Amino acid sequence: MFHLKEGDQAPNFSALNEQGKTVQLADFNGKKLVLYFYPKDDTPGCTAEACSLRDGYAQFLAKGYAILGVSPDPVKKHVKFIEKYHLPFSLLADEDHRVASDYGVWGPKKFMGRSYDGIHRTTFVIDGTGKIEQIINKVDTNDHTAQLLG
Repeated sequence: MFHLKEGDQAPNFSALNEQGKTVQLADFNGKKLVLYFYPKDDTPGCTAEACSLRDGYAQFLAKGYAILGVSPDPVKKHVKFIEKYHLPFSLLADEDHRVASDYGVWGPKKFMGRSYDGIHRTTFVIDGTGKIEQIINKVDTNDHTAQLLG
């Protein structure tokens, strides 16, 4: 868990977005990428986080950032989540947890005394050369945009 650090090369990834298209890290060469991992579509914290990023989307674009969300939810669920909240960015379906595992954010969690494996909510800011600029693992779901853009 959390084996990556700022300055490391970001692991390449390949996963389907809500349109069924394969998206990979190389697609963002020359662009800054906000790659955020979240546990589940349409839950209170995940919705707040996505809507914060949606509301700040113009600011991200103005600063040259692309945004990409990743969760274990299937493509169909992402489509509904995007439509319901008018999200202007893509969400990747990481059903086999490969992307989350490569980024060190898949692992043991506890909730109400129960242990299970899941995504640890984490955001990576990746520069245009594929290097990790920033890692946020204490995400402010209500104001993630301000947390990222300061």
